[in-house]
Amino acid sequence: MSFKLNIITLGLLAATSGVSAADFSVHKANLQGLKLDAYQCKSCIGEKRYQGELQLSAGWAENDDIHAGNAFGDASDGMRAAMDADVRYRNAGYEANVQAYQLGLENSYAHLDAGRSGQYALNLDYQLLTRYDSRAQTQLWHNNGVLLPDTATRDVDLQLEREKVGLGLAAQYGVMQAFINYDHEQKTGNRRSSLVTPRPVNFALPVDANTENLNAGLNISGENWLSELAYHGSFYRNNIDNLSLPYLPDVYAATPDNDAHQVSLSGQYMLGRGTVNGRVAAGRMLQDGDLIQVSGNPLQSWDAQVDTLDARLGFSNMLSPRWRVNGQVDYSERDNKSSVWEFAQLEFDNVSGAFKQNVPMDIERLTYKLHSSYRFNSQYRLMGGYDRKEVERSYLEREQTHDDAFWAKLNIRALPNTVIDFGGRYENRSGSVYNAVENTSIEENPLLRKFYLADRERQAVELKANYVPLSWLTLDLNGYYAKDDYAKTIIGLTESTDYGYDLQLGMQLSEQLHLYASASQQWIDSAIAGSQSFSSPDWYSDIADEFINLGAGFTYSGLLDDRLTLGGNYLFSNSASDSLISYNEVQPYGDYYSYNHSVELYGRYALSERMGLKLSYQYERYYDTDYSQSAVNSIPGLITLGDLNHNYNAHLLMFTFSYLLP
Repeated sequence: MSFKLNIITLGLLAATSGVSAADFSVHKANLQGLKLDAYQCKSCIGEKRYQGELQLSAGWAENDDIHAGNAFGDASDGMRAAMDADVRYRNAGYEANVQAYQLGLENSYAHLDAGRSGQYALNLDYQLLTRYDSRAQTQLWHNNGVLLPDTATRDVDLQLEREKVGLGLAAQYGVMQAFINYDHEQKTGNRRSSLVTPRPVNFALPVDANTENLNAGLNISGENWLSELAYHGSFYRNNIDNLSLPYLPDVYAATPDNDAHQVSLSGQYMLGRGTVNGRVAAGRMLQDGDLIQVSGNPLQSWDAQVDTLDARLGFSNMLSPRWRVNGQVDYSERDNKSSVWEFAQLEFDNVSGAFKQNVPMDIERLTYKLHSSYRFNSQYRLMGGYDRKEVERSYLEREQTHDDAFWAKLNIRALPNTVIDFGGRYENRSGSVYNAVENTSIEENPLLRKFYLADRERQAVELKANYVPLSWLTLDLNGYYAKDDYAKTIIGLTESTDYGYDLQLGMQLSEQLHLYASASQQWIDSAIAGSQSFSSPDWYSDIADEFINLGAGFTYSGLLDDRLTLGGNYLFSNSASDSLISYNEVQPYGDYYSYNHSVELYGRYALSERMGLKLSYQYERYYDTDYSQSAVNSIPGLITLGDLNHNYNAHLLMFTFSYLLP
């Protein structure tokens, strides 16, 4: 039976019983002339009362693959229970709110906020997120930092769990408001990894790390301005050190501990029909960890420091009731001040005898944006803009690049019951000379161009349409096409296209019956040129990726004297990736293929005005196949984690009791 409800979760629930809260109502509104008896607020709370809904769920899951937990919220097989809540409390100007979702399962959250408007506020948060990969097979078992070989093959679940607890406080006095927020996240589990000892070995890497975040600040606001001074700190600690084998120490380097600090000042000023806003932030990232001692390593520890500086200045102005202009300038700098030393150099896995200093890489970005929108009339609006990004990098193949982008969009409402958005975009990237051999090793082909540094030309178009031909029928369509051309690249990515569509249909056939359907497809085609002879291109690769999503569902209410509501949802998704290699002859390189069927059926029955029952059933059929997967010892000289592909059917039946607070 799965029911994860720890002390922290219980504390959040217990805190709701005696907490008072903030009043967000408007006291000085002019109500003269309004017919108040014609309106009813179903979400409003009286002078002193609780309001909301509580749900208790219990059910049964049947699955033989932990991957099903990504769809069902928990990977356990058998009985499970959970609780949901959405409760509000008000009393004499105080207000409290409690939300909870699937407490008791491996993917859940709870939130509590309480306070008094204009004076103070308190919030508590709890979140549990679990991502399931696969059940692996391994002959290496972790014990106190040592990977112990075993003749027997053991099963281990590849999954990562993130458990976060947060606390926040805020107080307001006049035009000033101060806040402080703290959260702690613990990340545990196992993930895929590999090492060479001296042959390649895949193993389950244990994960046990903590991250603490601290945010604090002060807000000051006036009649037409506001400002904020804030601090953000992040502190990462890895509880697992370097991994060793019984006969070889420190074969796997652990992720080092690190800290990050940032202080920022931001503000906004309103002047007539325009606004000006800006932000300046200075930060420092620190890392001080011991290095694994190997021959040729002159340092005992690594003192890493990166100073950051970020700035933004933007404006928005209504030049006329029809014409708006926006602009923004962003600056970002990363100054690497880490250790610099001479290290022994390797050439094709052999020590060359030469020594060379490591180079701390810096990066500087400057971005300009100028956008405008003009409304001709109620039927036509034209938007357009120009974006430019300048990037300067040190000690890379290309030190300077600049991207220029022009875009335009036309909004049309001239056709009856129709809204159309049509847009286009053109981008171009160029920069300084590409020095492949000088700034990289001699093992890299000088004709190679890395796609994020290479010259590139992009053309893209997009069409969006919303059509309501009948009062009960709605149709939404989105189509797009983009092409990237790397015309000056001889070896590397030479061309890429990305196109597809999204279609949604909604039908309210009657007051009781609602239907919907959706369909989307996406295609990504890429062309790559390579060289086996370390010179001009002599082989080529074409990669085709395809994604399909289909969905449909219904809701039928009003049955059994408006007590019963039936509903259902179906989703099909499919993805495929095929690669062809042309080297003397065309041959497939290997492919990836997956599909998924998801079905949900449910019925809700109202026992009374406040109590209700819900019975739901979920089914998932999942299958994938990756050509790179193989059994543990099926390839001589290589140890894997086994075949990690999925092929399963999973079922979930849940019974839920709900209660509306008076």
